[in-house]
Amino acid sequence: MLAQLIQALYNIVDSFFVGHYSNDGLTALSVIYPLQLIITALAVGTGVGVNTLMSRYYAANKEDEANKAGGCGIVVSLFLWMIFSVISVFILRPFAMTSADSPQAIDYAVEYGMICYVGSIFMFVESIFTKIHQAHGNMVIPMIAQVSGAVTNIIFDPLLIFGIGFFPELGIKGAAIATVLGQLVAAIIVGIKGFRKSPTLSTYPKYIKNIFKLGFPSIFMQSLYTVYILALNIILNGFSDQAVTVLGLYYKIQSFFFIPLFGLLTCIVPILSFNYAQGRYQRVKSVFHESLIISAVFMIIGILCFELIPGQLIGLFSEDDLVKQIGTTAFRIIGISFLPACVSLMSPVFFQALGKGVKSVLLSLTRQIFCLIPIFYAFSFIGLDYTWIAFPVAETTTTIIAVILYFLTVRKWKALGHDQEKILNLN
Repeated sequence: MLAQLIQALYNIVDSFFVGHYSNDGLTALSVIYPLQLIITALAVGTGVGVNTLMSRYYAANKEDEANKAGGCGIVVSLFLWMIFSVISVFILRPFAMTSADSPQAIDYAVEYGMICYVGSIFMFVESIFTKIHQAHGNMVIPMIAQVSGAVTNIIFDPLLIFGIGFFPELGIKGAAIATVLGQLVAAIIVGIKGFRKSPTLSTYPKYIKNIFKLGFPSIFMQSLYTVYILALNIILNGFSDQAVTVLGLYYKIQSFFFIPLFGLLTCIVPILSFNYAQGRYQRVKSVFHESLIISAVFMIIGILCFELIPGQLIGLFSEDDLVKQIGTTAFRIIGISFLPACVSLMSPVFFQALGKGVKSVLLSLTRQIFCLIPIFYAFSFIGLDYTWIAFPVAETTTTIIAVILYFLTVRKWKALGHDQEKILNLN
């Protein structure tokens, strides 16, 4: 959670400096955000697959197999980086033009994206190294790496954007370079002890199959962010560039309040997977329940901030009156969705850790595609202020479905004879 706190602080500081450099630059960050999520989806999702697979090998006392899975994951992540980098060179400008009208904002988006995507090699390998540590129960080194990377980013942002001291004024390019430098620092720290040798080529099919079987729900879930944010950006672009900026600011600011939830999502995967593999279903339930309670307590803080001081939050990044006006209404409506988001975000990860990929994907599709986009589009015909209602509706609908699937799963465990009393006696 501490690492996520620093990371969220970086996101806010990054937007703060870019916003004070140029309003078009702030719009560019919002426009390019969906493609950044694809990087995150591929890097983190593959890492989750490695994490879960290694945890299961550790549970079966197969440490050598776990190390081979980690080595395979490193090579796979490098291959994914190469593919994404090549594709991004060709699609970046056309992609930016779908969500922005300002020529300057489009140019900024291309400049920023090109540097970040080519330099994302460090994010890919850092993600695998981090998950290798976490699969073994080591959360300290990944925390140090993420904090160091974020601090590096925060330090170099103003130096390279505004050209302080002997540093040249690079503007939006400077923000992108600072991002890559931060990822490089983090990758070096986790790579020192996280590196694993590649297994023999003949074993790759087995490990790749299991890595993506376990990691695909995470990749798919996070890729959906790209789909729905792109769709929402296109809809909002029909109103104004400022509306697109507001959506981008929302995702930057909300990450700060989602810290406990995102931190727990990272931590509970190996714990759930390990205990589920050993048949300790009561412990699986306890981890899930307590994670929800902890998340809900902290999310209340986010609700209060979004309801009581939305204008002040937006004012940190933009002085544009229209951005403040649109954002104040949007933040107050979206803030209602924070509490049900605890369940709708954590449940797919819960089922993924159990190897129930279909249920995980179903919940993700319901939240981001089946509900959010159609409702957002339908309300856009009434007016911009009404579009934001789609967020609480989508979160609540997904939560209801998730609760039903969860209790059906628990009932199956009891039918197998793993009731609470027997589990506690075994422990």
